[in-house]
Amino acid sequence: MSETEAPAGVQSSMDFHPQPRSGTPKPWAFPTPERGTLPNGLTVLRCHRPGQEVVAVEVNLLAPLDAEPEGLDGVATIMARALNEGTDKHDAEEFAAELERCGATLDSHADHPGVRVSLEVPVSRLPKALGLMADALRAPAFPDSEIERLVANRLDEIPHELANPARRAAKELSHELFPAESRMSRPRQGTEETVRGIDAAAVRAFYEAHVRPATATAVVVGDLEGVDLDAALTDTLGAWKGSTAEPRPMPPISADDSGRVVIVDRPGAVQTQLLIGRIGADRHDRVWPAQLLGVYCLGGTLTSRLDRVLREEKGYTYGVRSFGQVLRSTPEGTGAAMLAISGSVATDVTGPALADLWQVLRTLAAEGLTDEERDVAVRNLVGVAPLRYETAAAVAGTLADQVEQFLPDDFQGQLYARLAETGTVEATAAAVNALPADRLVTILVGDASQIADPVRELGIGEVKVVTGG
Repeated sequence: MSETEAPAGVQSSMDFHPQPRSGTPKPWAFPTPERGTLPNGLTVLRCHRPGQEVVAVEVNLLAPLDAEPEGLDGVATIMARALNEGTDKHDAEEFAAELERCGATLDSHADHPGVRVSLEVPVSRLPKALGLMADALRAPAFPDSEIERLVANRLDEIPHELANPARRAAKELSHELFPAESRMSRPRQGTEETVRGIDAAAVRAFYEAHVRPATATAVVVGDLEGVDLDAALTDTLGAWKGSTAEPRPMPPISADDSGRVVIVDRPGAVQTQLLIGRIGADRHDRVWPAQLLGVYCLGGTLTSRLDRVLREEKGYTYGVRSFGQVLRSTPEGTGAAMLAISGSVATDVTGPALADLWQVLRTLAAEGLTDEERDVAVRNLVGVAPLRYETAAAVAGTLADQVEQFLPDDFQGQLYARLAETGTVEATAAAVNALPADRLVTILVGDASQIADPVRELGIGEVKVVTGG
């Protein structure tokens, strides 16, 4: 007799728990923060989120990559990484230990708009953790030995990035799209040549020139019930002093998106990495909601058109995605986004895969999206938004993005309303304008000896081969 069988003559019975029933959905909207300014000029956005006991703090520093001195690309990244490597009160090990005692994490990174410093901490430890964050911003030590270690670490990363097909493709696309004098044409975290020239003096000089409270913004999100946030901010970030110098002007973004193909040669590669892109409208443009919706319909998820053709019907790939990523915006409401299609295919089907991809783009222009595609995209983008923002960190990150891109505080909430109102025809037109079949720069990282001739036969642009280093 098996363990699940009842003994002879004994009747088995089982009581099932009633199946849960879904409740009535509660109204949801992305929160709009309260805005204020500390006496030292630091802008503060606060957002009370009941139940989110882990508070997230994001500080935007207006220290953009194009402010890096000539020949020192990567100094912003090294400075960002060094902010938690000791202060005037604690050396690097002591600072890490103090963060650990708070149960806090402190991270930072540099990108084209500036440097972002992120803190997460239980609300009960918020004042102490804010003090540590303030120390890192107010008086970072930048010791020579730590800067040398961070430079060495960055130099070790570069060969790995060049060996990664996706990273190598991104590097080549930036090089192709933007003029050589533009900072956007070069790797965000610097090259081996420029990083080698970075020392503690260069890091301190960049910090002193660009990091100040008057041009910074702090976003605080979490359950702030019972927290005297004004006092905590005044005693910590409010003690940070600095000049009131005006932010530096931002150069305009220009790009050459004439249709062409660049093959980064990787002899013997069994796959070809694809990255196809151009520059388009950013979030300040009124076409953004339709563009976001249309590009999502094209390749935003497994059910999108590109995946349906290239993955499900043809079996060329595990997945192809299309997306729009904001590069940088200005206070005047101008800027640009990278609009791209990415994925990888087997080497021997590179030509056919590209042919079918271009056919998808041409069919989109000729026949448009379907109402069903539009409805699915709206459900995915708008319907799941409450799940995306379950944590304080997710809300703080989006609010910090809005600050970084000079958007109004209610932008994200308004965006969801506009997405829901966008029609199929409008989304189609935006997607076609975003990714026109004849105005795309195509980067292929793969075996040029096998893929160059099939790609030339497609007629999608002049084909150039470069070395894979």
